[in-house]
Amino acid sequence: MARRYLMNAARSTKQGQQINVGKDTPEYQALVTTIVMHPDDMREAGIESGMAVRVVADNGEGIFYCKDGKIPQGMVFVNYGPPTCRLMGYVTDGTGMPQSKGWEVEVFPAPGQVPPLVGPDSVKPQY
Repeated sequence: MARRYLMNAARSTKQGQQINVGKDTPEYQALVTTIVMHPDDMREAGIESGMAVRVVADNGEGIFYCKDGKIPQGMVFVNYGPPTCRLMGYVTDGTGMPQSKGWEVEVFPAPGQVPPLVGPDSVKPQY
């Protein structure tokens, strides 16, 4: 059985700034197609910074780029965006927003795969 990580999705300050510029910009696309993991977790999973990864949740899966960051071991962070929606369920418990904190996910190296374009000018982020 693959290791499971706790995924949390949220809007970052940088993402909030980019929304004023436009969601079709390469900068915004890089934010919503990138997950952040602890460097030790990445090493354990055979993932290098900038590598494409497949994230599998109970409700779906998606391809993201992965980078290391200051995040607790065992946790994965991702900005809200169209790729993240592929992982969310549809149950909102009456709030209008699906659960976006504390999902258990598996993360696998996905060499050669590319996150789906979210806008017309999507490019691979540089780390």
